Amino acid sequence: MFFLSLLGSFILTRLVRDFATARGWVAVPTQERHLHKNPLPRLGGVAIFVSFSLSLGTAYLLALHNPRLHSLSLKALLIVVVPASLVFLLGVYDDIYGAGPYFKFGIQGVAATMLFIGGLRIVNIPVLFGQHTLPWFVGLPITVLWVLAITNAFNLIDGLDGLAAGSALFSTLVAFVVALLSGQPLIAGMTLALAGAILGFLKFNFNPATIFLGDSGSLFIGFLLSALALQGAQKAPTIVAVAIPVVSFGLPILETALSVIRRFIAGRPVFTADREHIHHKLLQHGMTHRQVVILLYGVSAIFALLSLFLLWPTGSSLGLVLAVLGVGIWIGVQHLGYLEFGELARVAQRTLDQRQIFINNLAIRRATEELKVARDYEQIRRILVAAFGSNDFDAFGLSVKLQPGESLALDSGPGRKSELSFHWHKPGRPKSLEGLSVWTLTLDLASSSNCQRGSLAVHRLYSSRDLQIDVNLLTSAFPTTLADALDRTLAHTAQIIPLPEQDSGLITAQAG
Repeated sequence: MFFLSLLGSFILTRLVRDFATARGWVAVPTQERHLHKNPLPRLGGVAIFVSFSLSLGTAYLLALHNPRLHSLSLKALLIVVVPASLVFLLGVYDDIYGAGPYFKFGIQGVAATMLFIGGLRIVNIPVLFGQHTLPWFVGLPITVLWVLAITNAFNLIDGLDGLAAGSALFSTLVAFVVALLSGQPLIAGMTLALAGAILGFLKFNFNPATIFLGDSGSLFIGFLLSALALQGAQKAPTIVAVAIPVVSFGLPILETALSVIRRFIAGRPVFTADREHIHHKLLQHGMTHRQVVILLYGVSAIFALLSLFLLWPTGSSLGLVLAVLGVGIWIGVQHLGYLEFGELARVAQRTLDQRQIFINNLAIRRATEELKVARDYEQIRRILVAAFGSNDFDAFGLSVKLQPGESLALDSGPGRKSELSFHWHKPGRPKSLEGLSVWTLTLDLASSSNCQRGSLAVHRLYSSRDLQIDVNLLTSAFPTTLADALDRTLAHTAQIIPLPEQDSGLITAQAG
C-alpha cells in the first residue's frame, strides 16, 4: 500500500500541478503574510487524496481474495473515508473559489458528526471524568471539537514549503507504529497509504515548492489523522488513546494554541491571518526558508519520539515526557519573542508583586496622613525620607519657595534666602545622578490656598523591573498635602529678623 500510494502521488502531483496552472488555480502572493514570490497551484491535496483512495481501493479488492486481509472491513473504511471525502471536497472548493471560516467549520462539524454516528467518538476523558462513559450529548461536542481542532491545526501550519506535509508525515508514522503494536491492521494500512501519498507529494512541495498542499490537502490530512486517532482509541488503553495522538500532533497543536492565545491577548479576531506564526518568527530571527522547515521537522520528530515513549506508560515515562515537553515549549516560546506573551508575563509578574506594591502604596498613604499633622520642616523631611526610602525610587529633591518674611534658623547665613532645597538618595545609590540614565517625576506643590510652594522631583534609575507603586497616589492628594504642610510649618517657624545696624544682636521672634 505504501509504495503504491507513493508512486501514485508522485505521478499525480505532477499532473495536478500542470493542470491547475493551466486553469489558473494558483495562489498569487498578494498579501504581506505570503512568503512565495511567484503564483503557484494550490491543489496538491488532490494528488494525495486520489493516490490514498486508489491505494485503499486496491488493498480492499485484494482483501476480497485473500483471507488474511479480511480485516479490511468495507464498513470500517467507509466510516472514515466518506466524511474525509466531504472535507476534501470542502478544501478543493476553498482552493478554487475561497470559503469563509464559518462555512468551513460548519462542513467540518457535519463530517465530525458523521464520525460520531459511525462510532468513532470520545467516550471518556480519564483526567476530567475518571473512567465514566460520557453521555452522547457530552461526547458529541467534545468529539467535534477534537476533530475541528486537529483538522485546522494542520491547516494553520501550512505556511512554508513542505512544513504541513512533513509534520503530518511524522504524525502518520506514529499512528502506524501504534496501530501495528496494538493489533489494528485497518489503521496500519490506512496510515501506510497516507504516508506514501504525503511522501510522494513532498518531492514537489519541499522548498523550493512547485505546488502547494492547499486546503484540499491540509484539511484532508488533518481530518483523516484526527479520525484515525478516534478509531485507534476504541481498542487502545486510555493513555495510548488520549496522550499519544496529542503529543504526536504536538507542532500543529502548539501553533494553534499560540495563535489563539496571542490573538486573544492582543484583542484581535481569532481567525485573522498574520505573520506571527512560529515559522514567521523563526524567519524574522534570520533563518532561511529551508532552515526553518528542517528545524520544525526536527521538532515534529521529537514530538513523535516522545509520544512513542507512552506506548509503555509508567509514572516515570509519563513524568519524563511531560517534563521534556514543558521545558522545551517554554524555552521555545521565550526564544520566539512574542510581544503578547512578554506582556502577559509582565502582568503575571506584577500580580506576584502585588504585596510589594501594597507596601509601597501604604508608605505613600501613611506619609500623606503624617504630613497633615507635621509640626516643623525637619519633620516633613523625615516623613519624605521614610516614604521614599522604602519604595522603588532612588532619589528625590525638594525645592521650597519661601514667602516674604519666611526663613529658617537652620538655613541662616549671609543674606536672605528665597528658596530651600533638600536632596536625598537611597543608600548604595550614587550621590549624583548626573550622567546616569534616570527618569524623573516632578510634582508641582500647590497648596489648598493655591500658594505655589515649589516642587518635589523623584528620580529612578532605568531598570527592567517594573515600578512597584501606584503613581496616581503621588499625583493626587500627596502634592497638595505636602504643600499645605509646608505652608503651615513655615508660617510658624522661627524667623531671623535683622536689627538696626547699630545693634549687632539678633532677636528671635515666633511668627504668629
